[in-house]
Formats: sequence, C-alpha cells, structure tokens
Amino acid sequence: MKHLVFSLIMFSIVACDDGNNPDNDNPGDPANLNLDILVYEDLTGIVVVSATAENAVEYHYFMDDGTEVPFISSSGTYEYTYAKSGSYNIQVRAYGSSGRYISKEKRVLVAADEPVDIGLGYSTPISYEGYELVWNDEFDGTSLDEDSWGYDIGTGCPDLCGWGNNELEYYKPENVWVSNGVLTIEARKENFGGREYTSGKIVTRGKEAFQYGRIDIRATLPKGQGLWPALWMLGTNQPAVGWPKCGEIDIMEMIGGSGREKTIGGNVYWDNNGTVDQPESYTLSEGTFADKYFVFTIIWDEQEIKWFVDDIEYHSFSITTSDRTEFQNPFYMIFNVAVGGNWPGSPDETTIFPTRMQVDYVRVFSES
Repeated sequence: MKHLVFSLIMFSIVACDDGNNPDNDNPGDPANLNLDILVYEDLTGIVVVSATAENAVEYHYFMDDGTEVPFISSSGTYEYTYAKSGSYNIQVRAYGSSGRYISKEKRVLVAADEPVDIGLGYSTPISYEGYELVWNDEFDGTSLDEDSWGYDIGTGCPDLCGWGNNELEYYKPENVWVSNGVLTIEARKENFGGREYTSGKIVTRGKEAFQYGRIDIRATLPKGQGLWPALWMLGTNQPAVGWPKCGEIDIMEMIGGSGREKTIGGNVYWDNNGTVDQPESYTLSEGTFADKYFVFTIIWDEQEIKWFVDDIEYHSFSITTSDRTEFQNPFYMIFNVAVGGNWPGSPDETTIFPTRMQVDYVRVFSES
C-alpha cells in the first residue's frame, strides 16, 4: 500500500547570492513550485518526491538524512529509501537559469523495516597470516561500486526465462542499494514487467574474477516461503561454454519457509556427461540466519574447496580429478534474492514483503 502524504508546506524564493527575492520580471527565475511526496506504507522506507516548477532547469533534493549534500537532477522526480523509521523534513529547491531558486518543504512520516544491527553476529578479520587481501567491498559508500559490479535485469527471457529455475521475479537495479555500511538486496511484491514480484541481482561478470583463495562474505538473510537468497559464482567462460560446463560454486544459498531459515547450503555444479552436483548443508542449533550477521566462507585451492559458517567447516569437495577441471579456472560473483522457482516453491500468504538480504562485506584473499 502507498499513499500521498500532504502536510504543512513552507515556501520560499531566494537568490543564491544575497538571499533576496528574485525579480518576478526576470524570465530566468523559477516560479510556481509544486511538491508532492508519495510514501510507501509497506515498510520499505521508500518515498517518491515529485516536483514541478516553471522555468526550472535543476532540482536539489534535501532528504533530512544527516547529510547536507543534496541529490541534484534535472528531473522533477526522485526516489529515495530511508533505512530507519522516523519523521523527515524533505526540501526541494528548483533552480532557474538565473542561478536563483525557490523551495518548498514537507515533513513526512516514514515506516521502514528496522534492519538487523550490523554489530550483531560473527565477524572475521581483514587479514590472515599466509594470505594477502586482493579485493574487497566494504559497502561503505552511498551507491554500488559499478567499477566492480553490474546488474542482471529482467526475467532471463528470451534466452533463459525464469533464469533456468522458473523463478517468479523481475530483477531491477532499484531493488539494490548501498547505505549505512551495508549492501541491501530487496524482494518486493509488486507488479512489474509481467511479474508479480521484483528483486535484485548483482554480478562481477566482466569486471572482477577470482581463482583460488579465501572468500569471506558477512551477511544476514531474508525469511519467508518462496525466498531463495544466494551468494554464488560462475566460471568466467560461461558465455562461451554454457552451464554447467563453466562450473558453479554456491558459497551460500537458502530456501525460506516451513522453518527452513535455520539451514543454508554449499554446493558445486559441473559437467560429467550431464549435470552433477555435490551439496551439503549447515543447520543452526538455535535461531535463524535472519536474526544476525553470519560469515559465509569458502577456501579454494588447486586441491579442494571447503565451506564454512562462522569459521566452522561443514563441507569439502576435491577438484583434482579430470572431470572437475571447471574449478581450475577463474569465476565471477553473483549476489541475488530469487522469488519462487523449482526449489523453494512460490510465496504464500505467510510470506511478508518486502524482505531483504544485507551484506556487510565481501573479501577475497590469495595465498601469499
């Protein structure tokens, strides 16, 4: 559900140099600023700010988020996601070609799903004896680092509709953001692109690739029937040889619902005259993987791949045989939250949307 929030509006028109009102006869001055704000009531924390003004060439959006730096755009529409519930005073300034602006403010109440405290749960060091840190993303900025990451968008059609698993979501970049030191990938129940659900999927394909070493990913997972969060990898030769000949390494995947949020799995897929895999699972003694942050790790060398949760080993896989050469090649990373599909099944009336996977960091080490 969503609704438009209207409240007391403060209106001002000022000059950027001396604070005096612009000359109404100056054709470069903006005029008649209108401001509407759409607030989502589904705990996403999303607001959509819409502004229109005559003679405006640029809009500055101040979101009352603790920073004095506005978002600047020539567009009169801006979507923003608040991480916490609260009362926010949103200001928009419309600038004319004269360099002067008019402004309006509205105060809105935003309901946002409170995230898991980043301090809760296990963490791992930034360095290890015998290893060198070769790549990491601490997600400390305000946007995804597109030098390292790209987006998979859509449904996989026409080449791989449902991404090969009959998934139900449409992947959108808008469902992925970085704030407050974490990466968020959010699954929503919304109609878009012919689907009833949207989510996010990011990849390092064509930007970052890894072969051997230790990979640590600190994350907290969503919960709910039909959800399928995954932190995984594919061989960089996938476009040329296809799946499963490229190989697949599932660092972590989970299916939600029916009490399954306490169990995650690690797996590999490869080709040996057909698709072969070797899964293993890890189950918590209490709680779920949505309660706090956990560190999902693989240690991968020329001999084997080993899987860990919070430095507890639960799976190993030898890669020395001639039918497993896929795992002697570079791989790229994929983070996503799928909705529905062959394995988890569809969401039902117990599934609460929106829901999020959040990642504190990903770190890749090579043996030194």
